[in-house]
Amino acid sequence: MCGICGIAGDRRRERIFPMVRAMHHRGPDDFGIFMDNDVSLAMTRLAILDLSPAGHQPMYNADKSLCIVYNGELYNFRSERTILEQKGHRFHSQSDTEVVLHMYEEYGDDFLTRMRGMFALAIYDKRSGHGREKLFLARDQFGIKPLLYSQSGARLIFASEMKAMLASGLVTRAINEAALPLLLVKGSIPQPLTAVAGVEMLLPGHRLIHEEGRSRIERYWHLQTDRHADLLTAPWPELVERVQAALEETVRRQMVSDVPVGAFLSGGIDSSLMVALMSRQSSHKVKTFSVGFGAEGATMDETDDAGRIAAHLGTDHRRIEITGAEVRDRMLHMASALDQPTVDGVNSYFVSLAAKSEVTVAISGTGGDELFAGYPWFLNMYRQAAAGVDDFPLHYAHQHLIFQINAGLETLAPPLQSRLNSKDFLHEFAYRPDELPEAAPIERVSALCLRGYLQNQLLRDIDAASMAHSLEVRVPFLDTPLTDIALSLPLPAKLHPDTTSLDPYAATYRQTGVKRILIELGRGLLPPDMDDQPKRGFGMPFAAWMHGPLRDIVEDTLSVATVNRRGIFDLRVVPALREDFFNGRGSWPQPWLLMMTELWCRQVLDAPAGQ
Repeated sequence: MCGICGIAGDRRRERIFPMVRAMHHRGPDDFGIFMDNDVSLAMTRLAILDLSPAGHQPMYNADKSLCIVYNGELYNFRSERTILEQKGHRFHSQSDTEVVLHMYEEYGDDFLTRMRGMFALAIYDKRSGHGREKLFLARDQFGIKPLLYSQSGARLIFASEMKAMLASGLVTRAINEAALPLLLVKGSIPQPLTAVAGVEMLLPGHRLIHEEGRSRIERYWHLQTDRHADLLTAPWPELVERVQAALEETVRRQMVSDVPVGAFLSGGIDSSLMVALMSRQSSHKVKTFSVGFGAEGATMDETDDAGRIAAHLGTDHRRIEITGAEVRDRMLHMASALDQPTVDGVNSYFVSLAAKSEVTVAISGTGGDELFAGYPWFLNMYRQAAAGVDDFPLHYAHQHLIFQINAGLETLAPPLQSRLNSKDFLHEFAYRPDELPEAAPIERVSALCLRGYLQNQLLRDIDAASMAHSLEVRVPFLDTPLTDIALSLPLPAKLHPDTTSLDPYAATYRQTGVKRILIELGRGLLPPDMDDQPKRGFGMPFAAWMHGPLRDIVEDTLSVATVNRRGIFDLRVVPALREDFFNGRGSWPQPWLLMMTELWCRQVLDAPAGQ
């Protein structure tokens, strides 16, 4: 796992050095820089596979006509290496990076379709000769690993983090006005937009090819519901067997590491099943970690559930207690670490901080809700479709909002409101994530979740928060073969179709049938009552913290003077919202998001060039 960055079309080679320094936390074990004419590539390395110097990057092929910097893990690298060796390729390390480079050398641009893993990569290809060099960028199918880029004329800049992009001195430190209304409404910035004007995020499942000063972007993978069409009519035992085999295989592959591997354990279905499968394949007790609170959050502390699962599975479990004072002390670092404004990420930040003291890799259950209908809005949207809703993606987009749309737009400073393009806003808000418009309602919602909330908030925040502590997080549910199976399952594997009268926020898994097939896999592995509970989102005592240890930060960041100086929010709305919250007339997410946006501006956007 690494941080990567690069510049093409600019001979000022010194610009690459502050970029790589800005990502030291992503790879404290090693770093390397490649320079050739007007192309510079760099990386910082967190050593996971092949800890020897043979795993050093940038890495080259035999005649040095190809050079790669790679951030990620290729979980099928051993089988791909065997195939390549049979084709005559020779290897000098045990690193998956070298396998990726040889795959490109053998298969060309379409080597990406053979990759099972999480990755962002850059390959510099000089084989066509001087003046015809190619820079090839790509990102994994789900966006587990980030890849930002900016193009100005013939110059292309890319990096794993915004801090590195800004450190180059080649990106203007200006907030992206188009992203702000979406941030306020959804709590995160929808990709390809980012928080900085002129910087975009390469979308998952896409590659960018830069040649002769011009770039083109191509899609190489997409979601699909019929890659296992036979499953729609398969008997229940076969469905369970197929899903179980796929899950066991992906967990086995993702436990491969030359450094210690642990797991995040919330006590919910997804993380519990991951840990159960890990425990079956591990020769020692799996180290697990959960986050709890003191008196400030006693009513929402669910670490007893995690402790019960840990005891049942016999893991080496550690409960991390977070206090408001600790959150206050780390607020500035969090704002910087998260790399872009977000309403989320605190849990990932603290559980990663704790896990890093004992492991270098952690397994997460992220993705299970999206693939197996775990969120309440699956049932909501199933009902909407049955009732004949006219605009499915727009109705879905309203399921989970931080600010209602009008309130969010009114929070912007008047000049920004006047420049808002309502057509672009609606496209990014509702329609871009609708990747499976012809699919059945449950699979259509899965795509909307995967290309929305998961991609833009959960995965992005997990990567930023974990890598801030030099921890790699792996997400086995987001393995393409498993995803293909999940999207091909019949409705009763994920939802009881006759549960239209139930409250999706209060009904149990057993009543609604959501995640039915995962719960079936857990029988014999997990406690027998795992399905006799409703879906519970992870909560934290933000309101108590903001009324207590964080109050001075809230008051400062949402003050009239601060809002006036920043110039992006309305001078009357924000202070009024702050006072409503402190007087008990408002909930915490809105002031929290505004506070984090201001802190991000201070820690990242306003940071001196070169930092």
